[in-house]
Amino acid sequence: MAGGGDLQSPKKRKRDAAGKPKTLAKGGDDGKKWKRPSDANMAQGGGGGEVKVKKEPVTAKEKRLAAKEMAESRKKKRKRNYSLEKELTVLWEKMRCHNVSSTERSKLVSEALRKMDGKYSEIAGSHVTARVLQTCVKLCSQSERDAIFEALQPDLLTLSLKKYAVFLVKKLIKRATKKQFEWFISSLHGRVAKLLRHTIGASVVDFAYQLATPPQKRRLLLELYSTELQLFTDLTGQKTHSLLETISNLGLQKSSVLQHMTTVIYPILEKGIVEYPIVHTAVLEYFTIADKTSATDVIRQFIPLLTQGSSAIDGDEPSVAPELQKKLKAKKKRLTEPLLVRIMNTREGLKIGVSCLKHGSAKDRKKIIKSLKGHIMKLALSDYGCILLVAILSIVDDTKLVTKIVIQELAKHLKQLIFDKDEASESAAEDIPENKVDVATNKEQDGSEGMQTENKVDAATNKEQDGSESMQSASDSKKDPFQRRHELLIKSELAEVLIQTLIENVGELLRTNFGKDVLHEVAVGGEDNILEGITDRIYSLHNAIASDAARPKTEDTEHAFDNYHSSRLIRRLILESPAFAAILWKKALEGKCKTWADGHSSKVVAAFLESPDSKVRDLAKAELQPLVDRGILKIPDYKAVEK
Repeated sequence: MAGGGDLQSPKKRKRDAAGKPKTLAKGGDDGKKWKRPSDANMAQGGGGGEVKVKKEPVTAKEKRLAAKEMAESRKKKRKRNYSLEKELTVLWEKMRCHNVSSTERSKLVSEALRKMDGKYSEIAGSHVTARVLQTCVKLCSQSERDAIFEALQPDLLTLSLKKYAVFLVKKLIKRATKKQFEWFISSLHGRVAKLLRHTIGASVVDFAYQLATPPQKRRLLLELYSTELQLFTDLTGQKTHSLLETISNLGLQKSSVLQHMTTVIYPILEKGIVEYPIVHTAVLEYFTIADKTSATDVIRQFIPLLTQGSSAIDGDEPSVAPELQKKLKAKKKRLTEPLLVRIMNTREGLKIGVSCLKHGSAKDRKKIIKSLKGHIMKLALSDYGCILLVAILSIVDDTKLVTKIVIQELAKHLKQLIFDKDEASESAAEDIPENKVDVATNKEQDGSEGMQTENKVDAATNKEQDGSESMQSASDSKKDPFQRRHELLIKSELAEVLIQTLIENVGELLRTNFGKDVLHEVAVGGEDNILEGITDRIYSLHNAIASDAARPKTEDTEHAFDNYHSSRLIRRLILESPAFAAILWKKALEGKCKTWADGHSSKVVAAFLESPDSKVRDLAKAELQPLVDRGILKIPDYKAVEK
């Protein structure tokens, strides 16, 4: 048959569109044969007339241009606002430059808004124009921002579920007036639970929750407690501060509230939407309404969910463009983390984690610790995660498992832990250790071992001193606290690694606020003299500190006796450790006391005469007493002496 051949494949049609020579084909979509130009000319009545044939691209450049033109034409057909997108992109590149004057930028923003007028909802869904509109919301005047908010009001909740429009919604909420923000909070009524189950919508609810006033926060939370509170707006206006008060004031049935909250919270946890404080608060409230047995059962039901990875998937399929591979890889890694690790970004999340640890059985605790494998350092360096590790070291009796998963990981990064200072806010300062190395050593700054840790853990879980709150009574650890500390510090060889790290970095640690506390704890032998078995290593640390103090003054580094932090640490060690005082005297001070009798260093020298140990006083009295008599060295008042 004339013109026979195979059917055209999609790839062949693309090559034809790019300007590649066409071949004879049979059986196209229209069922017609492809005719050569000469055949068409013959069909029109002979070869008298000439037919114009489109010039086919020959060179590589012509082929690229032809392909580009074809792509542009296809985009115009596929995207209604393609031309507008290109115009807005040009304006966007100009308005966000730093060297543009405010007047010129305002003109560019106004021009962009004029072009987008009436099309805000369509533009907000595009990954390109959504960014243009966000920039305009940020830079435009208040009247223009009000006009945008008014135009998008009917579609804000719909846009809250879209991958790119969600950022525009957050920008509008952040810059909204009090009246506009109140309207948005009211618009969420009856939809909070549904939005929290959506991986994108949950971020909008939590963003509004963090910006809201306390009464507005309660309104958002109350919807998660009962169907009645979802249906009737006036009930959410009650002035209550907890779920128990709400149940009492409104006469709700505790069993129905528990059942409703179960249907709300479990889908959220199963999807892995756990990063948000509103979710953490709801889970904690869920615990408070159960009795002792029920609360323990509920917590143990949560443990399997918290120790597994997330199953959350965004509404849109992720792009596989090469430039997004790094972001997708980081996102995948984050989603594979146990939910327990991901909730350690808030105080409420910490309370949930510690409650699960304290009320779980030995098997549950083992499951929790195993789920943290590979994430120990992330927890140790976070403000709230470190408290969870402190609780593990204080509660769990299986020291072999703790050593294998927690201690060994911390021992590899002790230097980083020692120098990482706590950046917690003042409101959380009482709950968090002053330095993350406390996680590794499990030693506190005051009294008996474990007392400070227990106080911090109890503060994190709001434990009542009399144990009246049913879910707050922790199950006691069976192992002796001193034995647990000995196994975690000495048997695991953590103490050896810690002391070696301190010796190698003694100069830097002496002169830092947090490093000096670590040095002090180890140099005095630990609480209850826990480091008694490695006294020779402690003497090596004493020698390292004394050697640093014996160095002559230089302009590059402040001397240990003159530095604010190191001088006070050395003074404390002289008063508390006679062995260190003798080493320091022989290496750094004997015959040189007059040089250091002024400034911060005078506190170090005077400490020898204030020492409670008579041998230390006798060691330095012959040289220091003449300096005191002549008024060169002043002994500070006892009340002014630092503890």
